[in-house]
Amino acid sequence: MITSIFSKSKPINFLIVFVITALAFLSVKLKYTQGPVTSVFVMQQLVTFMVSYFSILLLNFIVTKNELTLKSNIEIILFSLFLLLIPESLISSRVIWANFFILFALRRLISLRTKKNIKSKLFDATFCIAVASLFYFWAILFLFLIPLVLLFHSSDNIRHWLTPVIGMATVFILCVSASILINNTYLDFFNSNYKTSLNFNSYNTLQFLVALTLLFSFGFWSVFYYLKNFRKKIRTIRPAFKTILAMLIIAFILFVIAPNKNGSELLFLFAPLAIVVTNYIETIKEKWFRELFFGVLLIAPFVLLMLHFFSES
Repeated sequence: MITSIFSKSKPINFLIVFVITALAFLSVKLKYTQGPVTSVFVMQQLVTFMVSYFSILLLNFIVTKNELTLKSNIEIILFSLFLLLIPESLISSRVIWANFFILFALRRLISLRTKKNIKSKLFDATFCIAVASLFYFWAILFLFLIPLVLLFHSSDNIRHWLTPVIGMATVFILCVSASILINNTYLDFFNSNYKTSLNFNSYNTLQFLVALTLLFSFGFWSVFYYLKNFRKKIRTIRPAFKTILAMLIIAFILFVIAPNKNGSELLFLFAPLAIVVTNYIETIKEKWFRELFFGVLLIAPFVLLMLHFFSES
C-alpha cells in the first residue's frame, strides 16, 4: 500500500519530497544557526535550500532518463527521507553545492551509454567534479569515476582518456587566473582542508547511532541484491549500474576519511544509495516485506525528529 503510492511518477510526490526536504533543512538550521538572522542570511539559506531541492530533481532526471529504476519516484522519496534521517547532512552549504556538481557529473557520465558526444561528456563530468572539489576538497575523489566509467564501457580511444586531463587543467587555469585578478596571488582558490581523519567520536550520539545503523544496515543489504541482479540487466545499461555502485563506494570512502565529521559528508552517499535501495525494493516479491522495509525507512526519520524535539524542549 505504502510503496504503491510512490510506484508511479506523480506531481504529488514532488510536493511530498519538497515538504520533507524543507522539514529537514529547517530542523538543522534552527538547531545550529547562531547570531542575528538578517535578510541576507535568509536569502542565502533560501538559495541553499533550492539547490538541495534541485539536486533531488536532478537525481530524478538521471534515473528516469537512463532507466535506473522502474517508472516510480521511490528514489527521490528515499533521498529526502535520508535528509530527514540525518538533517546534519544539510549543515554545510559548501557540501550541498559540491554534491550538486557531482550529480551533474554523474548525469554526463551515465549518458555515455548513448555513445554520442563522448569527449564533451567526459570534459563536462571532469569539469563539474573539479568545481565540486573547490567547494569541498575531498569531492576530488569522484575523479576516480572517470577512468572507471571508461573501463566499464571498454573504451580504448586515447582521446577519451586524455579529455579528463584537459577538464582538470581548464578548472585549474580558471582558478589561478581568478585568484590573480581578485587577490593578486596564485593559489588563494585552493585553500582547502586537505587533512583526513578516522575519528568518529562526533557520531557518538543516540540520533547518529540509530540513523547510521539504519542507513548502513539497509544499504549493505540492498547492495548485496543489487550485485546479485547485475546479470539480469540489459547489457547496454550495465555500465550505468556499475557507475552508481562505484559512486557509492567512493562516497563511503569519503565519509570514512572526511576531516570534519559533522554529518554533512554523508550527503554524497544519499543519491547512489537511494538508487540502490530503490532497485532492491522493486525486486521484493513478498508484498508484506516490501511494505515493512519501505515503511521503516519512511517512519524512522519522523520518529527520530520527534524524539530529538522532545529531548530539546
